[in-house]
Amino acid sequence: MDIRAYRAHIDKLVRRAGIDDWVRSIVIVPSMIYGKALGLPAESAQVPQLVRKSQEMGAGVHVGKGVNRWSNVHIKDLAQLYLLALVKAPSASYFFAENGEDSFGDIAKAISEALGYQGKTISWSVNDAIAELGDWVRSSLASNSRVRGVNVRKLLGWEPKEEPLLSWIGHNLY
Repeated sequence: MDIRAYRAHIDKLVRRAGIDDWVRSIVIVPSMIYGKALGLPAESAQVPQLVRKSQEMGAGVHVGKGVNRWSNVHIKDLAQLYLLALVKAPSASYFFAENGEDSFGDIAKAISEALGYQGKTISWSVNDAIAELGDWVRSSLASNSRVRGVNVRKLLGWEPKEEPLLSWIGHNLY
């Protein structure tokens, strides 16, 4: 069973616990998380790895053609969603957390501009990326993850307030 199948199985178990009333459960599924950590010094996976590789290559880097897209959410907006869900969400709720989506080509361009490479981007082959970073590249840098947070907005009234990803990259990288 691959990692996505495990995740789906765990989500079902958590929701089932909420339906059976032995625990109040809520599943929140963020896609790409960005922003400065609010607690422990930690980085998300995707953007920091692309920044590091872009610095090494002297251009914004994307895996493959750069057309794959990921929904994304700022860590502060996600933290606010968790707090809101604790107060308002019905048991067994399932929410996607996102504040838009971007292609990895556009992310690479934003990184390139922020690092002073004038928007120049280059492709990193998936095989080379896997050799360097491991198999997680397939599901995190070389795939699509497109979700819409329609239910969380309707049911909880959640509205992300932080800067969108491409703008955040322009204002927060080195």
